[in-house]
Amino acid sequence: MNKIIITNTEDIPGYEIVEMLDIARGSTVRARHIGRDIIAGFRNIAGGEIREYTRLMAEAREQAIDRMLADAEGLGADAILNVRFTTSMVMQGCSEILAYGTAVKIRKLNG
Repeated sequence: MNKIIITNTEDIPGYEIVEMLDIARGSTVRARHIGRDIIAGFRNIAGGEIREYTRLMAEAREQAIDRMLADAEGLGADAILNVRFTTSMVMQGCSEILAYGTAVKIRKLNG
């Protein structure tokens, strides 16, 4: 597998976009865990970062990116442009993270 370039910009310096393929997307839905909720509740009382949820969201973002990359690979993309993330609450205690961008074919510029 070739490494797919991911960027939040409209273009990639040194490359030409030769074909726009489709939107590449990847998502995951995560639920809170009772053990994390108990620890988070204590942290909420004391104040400060709730590291358990920070880790949970970081893992979810990485999984959404991996799924977006798999989608782009299936499209035959060389790169994904304008990558964005969004999140929404699916139900009480469950959130979806969606990663998406424009899957494109690119060509390296001479020079």
